[in-house]
Amino acid sequence: MKIHEYQAKELLAAAGAAIPRGIVVSSAAEAEAAFDKLGGQPVVLKAQVHAGGRGKGRFKDSGKDFGGVKFVKNRADVAPITEVMLKYPLVTKQTGEEGQPVSKVLVQAAADIAREVYVGMVLDRALGKPILMACAEGGVEIEEVAARSPEKILKAVVDPHIGLLPCQARRMAYDLEFTAEQAPKAEAIMTALGRVFLDKDCALAEINPLVVTPTGDVIALDAKMSFDDNASFRHPDIEKLRDETEENPAELRAAKSGLTYISLTGNIGCLVNGAGLAMATMDIIKYHGGEPANFLDVGGGANKDQVTEAFRIILSDPRVKAVLVNIFGGIMKCDTIAGAVIAAFQEVKPKVPFVVRLEGTNVELARKMLADSGLNLQTANGLTEAAKKVVAAVK
Repeated sequence: MKIHEYQAKELLAAAGAAIPRGIVVSSAAEAEAAFDKLGGQPVVLKAQVHAGGRGKGRFKDSGKDFGGVKFVKNRADVAPITEVMLKYPLVTKQTGEEGQPVSKVLVQAAADIAREVYVGMVLDRALGKPILMACAEGGVEIEEVAARSPEKILKAVVDPHIGLLPCQARRMAYDLEFTAEQAPKAEAIMTALGRVFLDKDCALAEINPLVVTPTGDVIALDAKMSFDDNASFRHPDIEKLRDETEENPAELRAAKSGLTYISLTGNIGCLVNGAGLAMATMDIIKYHGGEPANFLDVGGGANKDQVTEAFRIILSDPRVKAVLVNIFGGIMKCDTIAGAVIAAFQEVKPKVPFVVRLEGTNVELARKMLADSGLNLQTANGLTEAAKKVVAAVK
């Protein structure tokens, strides 16, 4: 689960980090009032979306040349810029060409910047522990720095039972070349970052940039956080921060039915039981020249209603030109899938080809059910055959 920048900074502030003054608005009039409340001084208008690269983005069909982060000096410019941000979808490298609608804008007091640094925490899966990462070259190009000069990324392994130690934060501050006066301020922000990451079960928490002002202040100017969905039951306070308007409607619909669904960019719908089998199915589709439209794992114990809902979700995607059903029946019996396929055909009346590969419990009964149904679908006895058939059906 992702949250907005302003929400991430509120969590950091509650943990002891220094953040700039800011007011969240949802209209041009509110933005003008926020400008006045912040002292009538220069501000930065920041579109609040769950996507990176806002500053280099563009507002689709707006005819304007600014992105989702805009420095504004005059009150007269606040309303028209805010109106554009709230009216047109923001297109970035992470949103795709359709863009992402903006419903909130953060009006943030502008800060003088003498230096920018990157600081983040993430789980290192090879080590099985969180790591604190930092780079003296922060800002919008941090991804390019990491790709071009990985040796510039500093790391400290964090014990999840103890948390980020003061000596680790202090060492990182000095490695990042903060001065003796600045280091304690940077250490406090990194400590707050580590505390939020562990206490709230984050999957990612980063500050980019962490800035030093000409007067020596150290401030978390921007923040990004995402959380482990498996731990959401422990954090009702974080769950309240969820903005469903920023999430894929099909993925939300699937989650409510106990299904694991991720939308992709291809045109072959996939319905599979088991995450490993689902990934193998997508791989073999690509191997034979196709492109999967989704990852959909119905799980090992899904019932007929869940499987029927899975078909509805897949077929609601207009990009889907064919569907591959790949089931290895164990707990999930093959005849249950066959029944769901028949029910889905009768209810949704799909216009696209179906290829069904079933193996496992009650497979012979399932094959007979499909054969006797009179439905316009193809069956396959192996995964390779199934992949070839569904790719051919699309082409």
